[in-house]
Amino acid sequence: MGKAVVGIDIGSSSLRAVEIDDATKPNPTVLRAHEVPLPEGSVKRGEILEVNTVASALKRLWAAGGFRSKDVALGIGGQSVIVRDLIVPRMPLAQIKESLPFQVQDLLPVPVADAVLDFYPISEGTGESGPTVNGLLIAAFKQAVTMNVTAATMAGLSPISMDLLPFAMTRVHARSHPTAGTAVHMNIGANATSIVIVQGGVPLFVRIIPSGGDDATRALMSRLNIPREKAEGYKRELGLSAVPRDDEQQRAAEVIHESTSELLTAIRNTLAYFAGVRPGTVFEHISVAGGATRMSGFATALAESTRVTVVPVNPLASVSVSRSLRGKVSDDRIQSWTTSIGLAVGSAS
Repeated sequence: MGKAVVGIDIGSSSLRAVEIDDATKPNPTVLRAHEVPLPEGSVKRGEILEVNTVASALKRLWAAGGFRSKDVALGIGGQSVIVRDLIVPRMPLAQIKESLPFQVQDLLPVPVADAVLDFYPISEGTGESGPTVNGLLIAAFKQAVTMNVTAATMAGLSPISMDLLPFAMTRVHARSHPTAGTAVHMNIGANATSIVIVQGGVPLFVRIIPSGGDDATRALMSRLNIPREKAEGYKRELGLSAVPRDDEQQRAAEVIHESTSELLTAIRNTLAYFAGVRPGTVFEHISVAGGATRMSGFATALAESTRVTVVPVNPLASVSVSRSLRGKVSDDRIQSWTTSIGLAVGSAS
């Protein structure tokens, strides 16, 4: 019997964790799940800035959530990760990975020594010099990886895997809406939006857009001179479809539409770029997760902007829920488990 493992999603404002019983099972069970807030500024754009603060929050998370396993699956994403298309001579995967430091320096904004490199093979082809492997170069800033591991170990936990957050997310999306065609898996976080384009569930393209659901909140706070709580309330209540009741709500609605339009444009341009380099591409659907997707009217606006059907993700498509949790958690909370579940399930691969 496999060990239980906890997937930890380290966000800008909170820590979320989900414990599953055995990641090797085809349909593992969520045993426990919990979330605790993070002090503002301790994590920014996916990178831990205050490791002691995060370690303390992890201890609180374990105590409050009643997690029993100390084995944890961590993720890395946001601006701490670079993903690029890469074509290399065909050779065993282990050799490809060993050769990366000598091939990719021109693709990175930092010295190779400051990055953790990996390669995700997609397909094989033939180049001028012979057989090739087409894939994705994944480069994570070493300092960001080290900070994640350090925070976990300081909290008395044992990291057993480190995964790319967009890949963790796409495991859940693929099980929620399986297709043999081309689909878009999207997670809209507070400060970054991950887009993974897959074919038959296999990632072909990854793009991380440095904007997310918190853009509208910050714009409302600045333009209307209101506190965060009120800005969040306007974002939830008005969204992109509610009718304003007074002048302040009218101004708030205009700010929400303006800031959200920038994100929608970036998403549409990303899909257009992919379709441009791969003529004939037809997207079957866009599956979406993340807090911003619960904004009134967002799914409709995204579908109109991209002309692609938009569907919500069901995080429970890949897991079952223990009796102790069943019927006691809201749909919003279950939606927030998407990344944590993907990390925990991926720890077995």
